[in-house]
Amino acid sequence: MGRSVLIVDDDPVYRAAVRALLEADGEYTVSEAASASAAVTAIARGNRPDLVLLDLGLPGEDVFAATRELSALASGVVVVLCSVREADEFGGRIAHCPAAGFLTKARLSAAALSHFITADDG
Repeated sequence: MGRSVLIVDDDPVYRAAVRALLEADGEYTVSEAASASAAVTAIARGNRPDLVLLDLGLPGEDVFAATRELSALASGVVVVLCSVREADEFGGRIAHCPAAGFLTKARLSAAALSHFITADDG
């Protein structure tokens, strides 16, 4: 059975590329949101993906606050933060939020996301 992923990124080209990458794997069904606030609204309305891939570079949004809100709304949803920047550029903020982990966009793959879901299952 497939896993569901909500891609949250303001760049429609990036969302389309990640969608294609994950759907080609055959294991994922993908939905999209252009902002953290849209993701929070979707989850509040009952969209319960297995994993949320959340861009740390969303303009005008506190993604760390959104991560806390997403975790509070749906305790079983795994949030993975992503960025074109490296994790150490965010100081300790990534480690001190409820996200399951972090991936640079360059290292994103179906296998990398599967690791986060599998780790959460066990």
